[in-house]
Amino acid sequence: MEEILIISNYYPPEKGAAANRIEQLALKLHQNNYKVLVVCPLGNYPKGELFPEYKGKFSVTENRDNITVKRLWIYPSVSKNLLVRLISVLSFSLSLFFYLLIKKTPEKVVVQSPPLLLSFISVLVLSLKNKKIILNISDLWPLAAIELNALKKDSFSHKFSLFLERFIYKKATLILGQSNEIITHVNSLFPDKKCHLYRNFPDHKVEKLDLITEENQPIKIFYAGLLGIAQGVLELCEKIDLNGLNIELHIFGDGAEKNQIEALISSEKGKNIFFHGMMERNDLHEKLKSFDIAIVPLKVRIYGSVPSKIFEYGSLGFPILYFGGGEGEIIVEENKLGWVASVEDYNDLNEKLKSISMISKSELDLMKKRIFEETKSTFNLDNQMNYLIEKNIF
Repeated sequence: MEEILIISNYYPPEKGAAANRIEQLALKLHQNNYKVLVVCPLGNYPKGELFPEYKGKFSVTENRDNITVKRLWIYPSVSKNLLVRLISVLSFSLSLFFYLLIKKTPEKVVVQSPPLLLSFISVLVLSLKNKKIILNISDLWPLAAIELNALKKDSFSHKFSLFLERFIYKKATLILGQSNEIITHVNSLFPDKKCHLYRNFPDHKVEKLDLITEENQPIKIFYAGLLGIAQGVLELCEKIDLNGLNIELHIFGDGAEKNQIEALISSEKGKNIFFHGMMERNDLHEKLKSFDIAIVPLKVRIYGSVPSKIFEYGSLGFPILYFGGGEGEIIVEENKLGWVASVEDYNDLNEKLKSISMISKSELDLMKKRIFEETKSTFNLDNQMNYLIEKNIF
């Protein structure tokens, strides 16, 4: 059984797309006869505090579904203070640096990026050890940070981040990109770098459509995921207009904007908007069975980013209302998954909501059935993994 190491900043029981993505990769590699080791921080995300089972621990080794998970010390934080966040990233980076330096590692290693500093440390040590480095890029940093105004263009931090970015691209043996835009960006810097598309497809193991379309009920649109800056869910709640529409908006998740969203919903502005908090993934999917449409927003158009929620909820049969721009628009339109509103254009979004409000439940039911059947092949994780393994990527 061939060994492979995965290095990630997130892993279950942590929540969110990043943790789910890496777990799916680990499980699929195991199913294809790899012995998988995952190295990650002690569980702390998204709250920024250690989960009870990891408090007081320096490191923990555990087995999750036949995957060996090595968790290393971190000073956790989701503080908005840049210095505190930097200390948090540095703490795990140092733990990882010494771990990789001292411990024997497999010949093949998958490194998740971002965070840039974490991937830089990993790639630096692994390149010195002459390992095969498979860099898995889910977002383009620092470009995304500039677009989100989280980093000032041409500042020292920006220039340092550009150095880290170019270093990891140059030293990686090959690159997996979550979008075609990521691959285009990498090849613009290193034209000869071997790059492969690796979409964040889910593995729901749902053989037949499990959704319930409730007649004589409002159309239930839901957002489920991180309530952070990039998603812009608070602004979404502030600017959508549901007055007089046969629509409810339901929010599931946790993150930096949670308290503000709860406060808004408790006001008159929050009419027809409901907040449910964070739920376990299986419980969430069970809860959503009677819902109708998934909304996938981004605060601004982020080059290279394709929200995994498109694949996550499209594969379950949900029509998608996409409000994020970029490559995500192309995927929704080409696969006829639902509706696209121009990113940052709330007038366009509200017009789309008006048209959705006029749709009958029987029409929605037919959409769900068609989307569920068609995404079985288009969003198929097994087919994707088999192709990459045949190409000797892993």
